[in-house]
Amino acid sequence: MPDEPFQGKGKAEKDATQWHEVKKGDTLSKLAEKYYGDPGLYTTIFEANRDRLKDPDLIRIGQKLRIP
Repeated sequence: MPDEPFQGKGKAEKDATQWHEVKKGDTLSKLAEKYYGDPGLYTTIFEANRDRLKDPDLIRIGQKLRIP
């Protein structure tokens, strides 16, 4: 998948992805709280980024993560 969001027409709804660049202090739980209002949904972000993440506790500053 591309590193930037798709902006064309006719793509499936799953392509309406937001992107977040990891900053110091970010965790998947904090991102889930910010985007979904529930830190327990961190697995949603992890699953959407399995091609980039091997462990939900190991995210790096500067990584671009999909936020479905």
